[in-house]
Amino acid sequence: MFTSLSLSLLIPLFILASAAIWLSGIQLSNTTDIIDTRFGLGEAFGGLIFLAISTNLPEIAIVVSAALYNNPGIIIGNILGGIAIQTVVLVILDGFGLRKLGALTYMAASLQIILEGLLVIFVLVIAIMGTQFPSYVIFKHIAPADLLIFISWIIGLYLIYKARKGLPWHKKGRALGTLPITKKVRQEKIANKSTSATILTFTLAALITLVAGVILEESSKAIAVSIGWSSVLFASTILAAVTALPEISTGLAAVKIGDYTMAFSDIFGGNAFLPVLFFPATLLWGKAILPQAHNTDIYLAGLGILLTVIYIFGLIFRPKRQFFYLGIDSFAVLIVYTVGIIGLFLITD
Repeated sequence: MFTSLSLSLLIPLFILASAAIWLSGIQLSNTTDIIDTRFGLGEAFGGLIFLAISTNLPEIAIVVSAALYNNPGIIIGNILGGIAIQTVVLVILDGFGLRKLGALTYMAASLQIILEGLLVIFVLVIAIMGTQFPSYVIFKHIAPADLLIFISWIIGLYLIYKARKGLPWHKKGRALGTLPITKKVRQEKIANKSTSATILTFTLAALITLVAGVILEESSKAIAVSIGWSSVLFASTILAAVTALPEISTGLAAVKIGDYTMAFSDIFGGNAFLPVLFFPATLLWGKAILPQAHNTDIYLAGLGILLTVIYIFGLIFRPKRQFFYLGIDSFAVLIVYTVGIIGLFLITD
């Protein structure tokens, strides 16, 4: 249906779907904050589960659609390319969300986030190793690397949940001077919202995000054909950037209410979850997805690891200094990502 539309219709449709995802993302963040408080999940773990998975509904829609329509390039490019781009979302949250208040890694004082970052690296390394397996290494539509990623993610969730109750480290608590000034307003807002209404709003926002994600995937493929881009390159750049819109909107909303830990968990949690989608993609397609990866996909996975490592160092050292309203780590991530994208186009050429 979308391939028959002209570019003048495809672009507005693409923009409308993006706007729907943006607005839904704000509701997802607000309702997740309430759900975390009501059920005692904590900012980090709640962001890792509810927010990370719900904001990745567009990617889920893209993976399912691409698997059913025999397009593994879209699947791999969107997952591995999406991780690098979603990590750069933290730069946006740092610069536009906090501005002069301080560096995001200084404000988000939580060892749980570091564990989430390590989980991202762990599943990405498995994914890279999985690209080297022969396509015929598969049993009943299950590839070994996909299964190992899924199992690692489940174990990682358990360990992070366990860490929520406390770690044998130094004194727990927020960083000095980072307690949200909006805490009283936030508590009043949570008290005035019923649990059933909150869950309903969350569900509706998630459904809108899912439907808009399908429209984004279909319209983007048609746009890629119209402008002469390969589906692989488009999926790993433009499409991955647009499907990161939920993370931007939810992250900015979380930073606005002082939920810095949840903002970080949304990104790292989503990045750890994305490679898990290789498992259902292989089940649906019937063939191993990862061995179909191109050199650009492996390159982007490596770039995602580099960016994650930079932020892990930032979370450990928590630098206060800023450059152009950005923490030192965010500034470094921006530079590394820019150089990395230039390298991506050189590889493509």
